[in-house]
Amino acid sequence: MKIDRLYAITVYLLNHGKTSASGLAGKFEVSVRTIQRDIDALCRAGIPIVAETGASGGYYLSEAFHMDRHTATQEDYSFILTALKGFSSAMGNPQIDATLEKVSSLTRNQDDSIILDFSVLREGDEILLKTLRTAIRDKHPVSFTYTNSENITRLHTVEPIAVIYRWYAWYLLAYSTVKKDYRTYKLVRMSDAVISDLPFTAQHASPEEILRESDRKSPQPSTEVIVRCKSEAKSKAIEYLNGKILRTYENGDCEMLLEVMEKEHFWFGTLLSLGSGVEILAPEHIRVRVLDAAKEIVSLYEGK
Repeated sequence: MKIDRLYAITVYLLNHGKTSASGLAGKFEVSVRTIQRDIDALCRAGIPIVAETGASGGYYLSEAFHMDRHTATQEDYSFILTALKGFSSAMGNPQIDATLEKVSSLTRNQDDSIILDFSVLREGDEILLKTLRTAIRDKHPVSFTYTNSENITRLHTVEPIAVIYRWYAWYLLAYSTVKKDYRTYKLVRMSDAVISDLPFTAQHASPEEILRESDRKSPQPSTEVIVRCKSEAKSKAIEYLNGKILRTYENGDCEMLLEVMEKEHFWFGTLLSLGSGVEILAPEHIRVRVLDAAKEIVSLYEGK
């Protein structure tokens, strides 16, 4: 409905600042002309939207504009509650549980139709998480011992920005004062974290901005892998490897496309666990990698 879109446009401008008409049109999946009519309607309703022309122009709200703090609906609170329950299951933090209790009191109808259980994401080292969150909050560098994917262990001192979950694991996003660049460090590879008394050496952008720029400069490379999958392994390959069927044979076997991050190990271990149910067809270097791993496993058990 139009009234819902008008409200959503107002909230979007409040949260994101100046946005072009084409940007708003793409966000709300309408034409630029429709956005222009919506902006006119908001201005007539007394919403102080400023329009700037030119290449860097767009719409934004006057700094004097403030929305009523009580505009959230019962459905909005229900969504917030669902997200908080998921966050609580992942972190096991008493402060989050206290926030959950506060939000629960604001909604009469709690929606349990969707449950986000992220308990599997608990890293197991709550002391490390607490140390990192303290360093991030107080803007102090943190030092820790780190073992990288090549099994090389070094002492690192970084300026922590945020703890994030991506690529099936928890990472620390931080600024390396040695590399003069932003890096991510896998939490399970960190130990002996200590907070420094020194301040940060620089003012850092928001984590979202840093991640966007990092992904733009160095996108995570993926590799397309073609496999022949036996019928009995097909459902597991689809479930655990997000495989896409390219061709199905009369006996129920199929050719499947997998998109994998070569530096990550989860997909490779899953592939090996399927045993003879999956055969790598291409590329050749992945086929060789699986063969070498299989030979090492066989040699470990031969003669025993």
